[in-house]
Amino acid sequence: MAANQTHQAIETVFRIEQARLIGGLARMVRDVSLAEELAQDALVTALSEWPKTGVPKNPGAWLMAAAKRRAIDGFRRKKMLVRKHAEIGRDLDSERDTSVEDVEAALDDDLGDELLGLIFAACHPVLSAEARAALTLRLIGGLTTDEIARAFLSNEAAIAQRIVRAKKTIGNAGLTFAVPRGPERGERLSSVLEVIYLIFNEGYAATTGEDLIRPALCSEAQRLGRILAGLLPEEPEVLGLLSLMEIQASRLAARVAPDGSPILLTEQNRAHWDQLLIRRGLAALQRVETLGGANGPYALQAALAACHARARKAEDTDWQKIAGLYDTLRQVMPSPVVDLNRAVAHSMAFGPETGLARLDEIGLAAGLQNYVPLPAARGDFLFRAGRLAEAKVEFDRAADLTRNAREKAFFLARAAACSR
Repeated sequence: MAANQTHQAIETVFRIEQARLIGGLARMVRDVSLAEELAQDALVTALSEWPKTGVPKNPGAWLMAAAKRRAIDGFRRKKMLVRKHAEIGRDLDSERDTSVEDVEAALDDDLGDELLGLIFAACHPVLSAEARAALTLRLIGGLTTDEIARAFLSNEAAIAQRIVRAKKTIGNAGLTFAVPRGPERGERLSSVLEVIYLIFNEGYAATTGEDLIRPALCSEAQRLGRILAGLLPEEPEVLGLLSLMEIQASRLAARVAPDGSPILLTEQNRAHWDQLLIRRGLAALQRVETLGGANGPYALQAALAACHARARKAEDTDWQKIAGLYDTLRQVMPSPVVDLNRAVAHSMAFGPETGLARLDEIGLAAGLQNYVPLPAARGDFLFRAGRLAEAKVEFDRAADLTRNAREKAFFLARAAACSR
């Protein structure tokens, strides 16, 4: 194999193994930054050795062993430095330092859930949602700070600082990089799923910038979801989230017109929906139902997405079933946003006036006063009810509130249509 081919193979292997490698090392050394450094050291060693010896049969294990040897060397140097300080004036005989022995013992440990432990640590609730998302993309997704900054339309320095602070917070919290058990596992799992879905939603409906969608973020969230589903194949909500993302992502190619403007769900060319992703999503949803988790929040949202996926034409959509699913979701996961989406479903199933009545029930719910979809939905209901002057006011308000350039142009066009 040529040298450049070997280097490409090494980089590919490292990208695949990086998250698991950092997870195992972090569990061993209890320091995310140090774990990243050790993983990079292992990569440098591989780039030096593999062109001469060839890629090993188990490259992941080779990289882990190289990183652990580096860790042990570091601990030994640190221990030697402590001994030299002791010779100068401190008597440490009363306290035996077993750090090196602990690391050496870890060479033979079966770390098992190292990747899963890293995911739970990166998504720990002690961090802000933004910090969790950035750290997850860095550690699990393997994205560079520049890639994360571009994905979230931020600057690299800000993202780098966010990641550094997140690592320090995790270190100060004394996390063990282990998978939590019992009730804590359920609580922490919800945080993990929230982070992955946050990443997906920012790709599916970008909150800022010129582009309506950022497919790369959706793809990364789907990849994270597939990893998690592979690690937790019996968790219905993990599969529910994966199903939801697969089905939602199937529409990406049909969501945006050639000029970048959004296309409403009811007006999309369904021939452009990705049938492979739909089949994957429906298969995951069926597995959820087999596991008895059909009434979980993500499972219910996946079932809603499945109603659209199964309709070959917009007019075939079973809006009454969707309205019923939203009635259930409202009980399982009560929130103003769910109430808003329920109003949309009821407007499609039973008419725009019914939708307006449901919106009136929401009232001035906390957090929705400046929520773009609220005036957008009200404007659509009013437009369909023939109340065009009122609809124009709502579309203008939605245009004023949004920070996305494509979305703003879309609402202004709808407002202009009301005048015509």
